[in-house]
Amino acid sequence: MSDSTNLIDDLIKAFACLAGVGPKSAQRMTYQLLERNRKEGSVLGETLVRAMQDINNCQHCRNFTEHDTCHICSNSGRNHRQICIVESPADVLAIESSASYRGMYFVLMGHLSPLDGIGPEELGLDSLAQRIQDAAFDELILATNPTVEGEATAHYISDLCRDQTLDVTRIAHGVPLGGELEYVDGSTLAHSFTGRQKFNQ
Repeated sequence: MSDSTNLIDDLIKAFACLAGVGPKSAQRMTYQLLERNRKEGSVLGETLVRAMQDINNCQHCRNFTEHDTCHICSNSGRNHRQICIVESPADVLAIESSASYRGMYFVLMGHLSPLDGIGPEELGLDSLAQRIQDAAFDELILATNPTVEGEATAHYISDLCRDQTLDVTRIAHGVPLGGELEYVDGSTLAHSFTGRQKFNQ
């Protein structure tokens, strides 16, 4: 009986690792699967294992993909003279759903946060600098979140580009200050892209 109880506790703790899922929510998820959705729970487990094993980062933009190059970077129909800098893969999805941008991306997987030990190296900014040098972009769009950390990250990247012959723009703040891109509706994002301005150049 103790083994069963420990396994249930382990499953509850596993669900609780998800953002926004507290102990009570994790408990509800666990008992929902065990009581009524064992088949779906098995599919969830198998899919999760496959995802953890097979999903990596695109070698060009760092977005999530099962391949060396993601579907955006490999799309010849995109504008390869523009690059948009975002904090997370969820931001890429949000911008793509707005249908307001057809260029390339670079996903930082976070923002500068010295207190958390996140510096330029952790964000792949050396790779970004090399990509900017090699790809001859006309425009770099800073679409980091309008938070203190996002603004600091945008300024750092702008400084990286100071000697490059490209326009550095920042998405307009139709995006609410303190907000995050993945939660902003498509029309607001589209307005922000349309109203972007040069950034510290």
